[in-house]
Amino acid sequence: MRTKMENTKVMTVNNNRYRLGYHIMGPAGWINDPNGFCYFKGYYHIFYQFYPYSAEWGPMHWGHARSKDLVNWESLPIALTPGDPEDRNGCFSGSAIVKDDTLYLIYTGHHYYDGDDNPDHFWQNQNLAFSTDGIHFEKYAHNPIIATAPDDNTQHFRDPKVWQRNGQYYLVLGSQGSDKLGRTLLYRSKDLKKWNYLGPIASARPEANEGYMWECPDLFTLAEQQVLLTSPQGIKADGHRFLNLHETGYFVGRLDYGRPSLADRSNFTELDHGHDFYASQTTLAPDGRRIVMGWMAMWESNMPEQADGWAGALTVPRELTLKSGHLWMRPARELKALRTATMLDQVMHLEQPVTLRPKHRQAEINMTADLTTTSAAVIQLQLKTNQELVTLTYDQANNQLVLKRGDRPDKRYAHLTQSSAELQLNVFMDTSSLEIFVNDGDAVFTERFYSETQPHFEITSNQVIQGHVTLYDLKKHTVAF
Repeated sequence: MRTKMENTKVMTVNNNRYRLGYHIMGPAGWINDPNGFCYFKGYYHIFYQFYPYSAEWGPMHWGHARSKDLVNWESLPIALTPGDPEDRNGCFSGSAIVKDDTLYLIYTGHHYYDGDDNPDHFWQNQNLAFSTDGIHFEKYAHNPIIATAPDDNTQHFRDPKVWQRNGQYYLVLGSQGSDKLGRTLLYRSKDLKKWNYLGPIASARPEANEGYMWECPDLFTLAEQQVLLTSPQGIKADGHRFLNLHETGYFVGRLDYGRPSLADRSNFTELDHGHDFYASQTTLAPDGRRIVMGWMAMWESNMPEQADGWAGALTVPRELTLKSGHLWMRPARELKALRTATMLDQVMHLEQPVTLRPKHRQAEINMTADLTTTSAAVIQLQLKTNQELVTLTYDQANNQLVLKRGDRPDKRYAHLTQSSAELQLNVFMDTSSLEIFVNDGDAVFTERFYSETQPHFEITSNQVIQGHVTLYDLKKHTVAF
């Protein structure tokens, strides 16, 4: 049963026990995918799928926040509200671009059929809105700008990501072909208003395990190669891979605008190995870095904060780099400004359990373990209260990371792509979230956890290992509602 539009009472938060200290959340209500990530008139802008009338998913609006530094965020009024003919049942995900000193949003309009209450019966189009101040948005009078999907498509036709190249505009769309396999479509425009369909650039291969629908596509260049970042639905679990309900990951190749196609594309690779990462979107920072944020949840995840009047959050911003066909994802360097105090900074021997007790629920750990004298070390990082919350184990012999949580039975796994004489962990803890970056972002795990008491960390090793550990106290209240 789909959520009705009749709800008119805005949700409020009735308990702050799980509210995050330095992550973007909605003022209350439900949020999911980040949208419209961009830089405009001195601010980073991030929008997000938002339902202000319930802590459960409903007709999607666009929530909005902005920041000058990727650390301190200001919550702004809702940018897009559904209900017009072009977006009657939802303003679904999309992106943003700056043209002629104006910020344009391109988004998907979601529509159900009259008298049909089946949530799988819908149609989708693409629409335009614009703003000169980056706060107040007007929908284009001649929406939709892309009215229908190609003839060989199903009703799944959404999440436009736009960019400019050589004086023209391009966008990719997530879709499902009539063969019920996921794919990414390419369009071109001279003015953002009239779009020509060029064709699919990549499709799930029938013989491969690549999903039945590709959501939230994002196409960009790193290291002179093109990266197609997308969130496929329907990839089946394969051993220790693809264990979430839906995945977020990438293909690397070479975009041929003429054919069009993503030539010589790699196999699909997961971007984040945790339980709670989906629907990522990137932007290009003014200094040329590729910055990404994701939804810090997953559709099958338990969300105890719903009882408190809210649900969902966005990850911290992260920098992407491409090396040897592998995407590395590290915390944005601006996040160092979160540090308010150094609680610990010393060399330790990790064969004895080391306990780290953050003063507050917002903390960062940097740890470097020397592996030059070992070949079979097992190093464990635990987040605990009176019980295990999250445990990450590194097994040096097989170069494998295993993460488990106390509240669910399904583990998550990753292998480091490059061997190293060190194990580096950079861990960001917030009230109910944990983001773990391993070896400068070679592998990343994003997790939610729920504890009403102050947790602490324990680090152990099965061998004599020297480690350097730094514990920082971090800012709280970096999002002004």
